Amino acid sequence: MTGMAITHLQLMSMAVSDQDRAKAFYVDVLGFELVSDTQMSPDMRWVMVRPRGGQSAITLVTWFDSMPAGSLKGTVLESDDLDADATLLAQRGVVTSGIEEEPWGRYVSFEDPDGNAIVLQSTRA
Repeated sequence: MTGMAITHLQLMSMAVSDQDRAKAFYVDVLGFELVSDTQMSPDMRWVMVRPRGGQSAITLVTWFDSMPAGSLKGTVLESDDLDADATLLAQRGVVTSGIEEEPWGRYVSFEDPDGNAIVLQSTRA
């Protein structure tokens, strides 16, 4: 069997209740770049953000009935400086688990304004 030609995760959708509030959190608090904010129809807006320089993006969506706001758990982001990033999160009002140590690395857990669970980790090489 031959492998497929998949190269990376391009996009995932995260259900939120308020796209402006979510956009402010991901851009102003986490430092993501705004890729797109486009009105697609009167009640559908395409808001896409991604880590600066990253290949993978997140769409902040409100229109999937099967995905209630806050239902995404297990999003993992990688940090090159977890201590500095944890300090910035605290300064920006984000409540975290505090830095936790594991054999594979260190991490902090927190939620976005809708309760989507995020882990910010620093993996040991």
